[in-house]
Amino acid sequence: MTKPTVVVTRQLPEAAIAPILEKCNTRYWDSEEPIDRNTLLEWVEGADGLYCLLTETIDDELLDAAGPGLRVVATMSVGYDHVDASALGRRGILLGNTPGVLTATTAELALALLLATARRLPEGTQAVQDGTWPSWRPMWMTGRDIHGSTVGLVGLGRIGAAFARMLGGFDCRILYTGPREKPEAAREVGATFVAMDTLLQESDFVAVHCPLNDQTRSLFNVEAFRKMKPTAVLINTSRGGVVDQEALYEALVQGEIAAAGLDVTDPEPLPADHPLVSLDNCVILPHIGSATVATRTKMAVMTTENLLAGVEGRPLPNSVDLS
Repeated sequence: MTKPTVVVTRQLPEAAIAPILEKCNTRYWDSEEPIDRNTLLEWVEGADGLYCLLTETIDDELLDAAGPGLRVVATMSVGYDHVDASALGRRGILLGNTPGVLTATTAELALALLLATARRLPEGTQAVQDGTWPSWRPMWMTGRDIHGSTVGLVGLGRIGAAFARMLGGFDCRILYTGPREKPEAAREVGATFVAMDTLLQESDFVAVHCPLNDQTRSLFNVEAFRKMKPTAVLINTSRGGVVDQEALYEALVQGEIAAAGLDVTDPEPLPADHPLVSLDNCVILPHIGSATVATRTKMAVMTTENLLAGVEGRPLPNSVDLS
């Protein structure tokens, strides 16, 4: 039988790429850097399957270049805002993602970012490194307590719920908001559903765990920051586009909120000369929420399983509902 043709857009761990090379004619971008757009448009022509990352835009232009034989797009991510899902649906192309696998790992990172931002850990480390650590002073490098605080979750999906469970030992009051109530998940973590405005007004820490879509793009804008406490801290591990970064900069500079911790930005990488990078009260990480060896390897393997199932005409183990 003729092997299916697939495109793989990034260097993968051996456990993920070996089955693809064995079973498919593979156009493999064996590099840690993203494939350039022109090469991808050329390689995808006539392909049966596409293995992609968040760095590739899957739109009508690319699908036209692929032609009618493309059966499946497998993305090594949970979110798929880089994919025009409606375009895939119209063409009958399957979409696979990697839900569940990165839940605990990303929630751990959100908690680490919360602690680092609230307790000003990067500033403290910098003071040690640059020799500005003074003698003990009562109010030097003081941060904010997490224990006993009110934490507002924008989104109570898998990651938001896992994050809430990890806060269990901090005796926090937990609020959440979203498009609908989730009573079962809320009971499990002791969270209370409130309107967005209430969450912004009452929370000491606001943690963003929602997807990026038309409803959430720039959800955190000038108006949102003005509703938050001046002592509040914003944590975002979802997608950079959920936050209006110009508005965030002004809110941090003007003291409308106290601090922010970001694992995601727009664009990525965020330029080193971006105004947010210059602020001591903004902790920025390079999108490492799922970055453990075990989790990234499992994500890569899950994506391989989706890809191979799609080109072989089997149901995808993890399929996005495009209906």
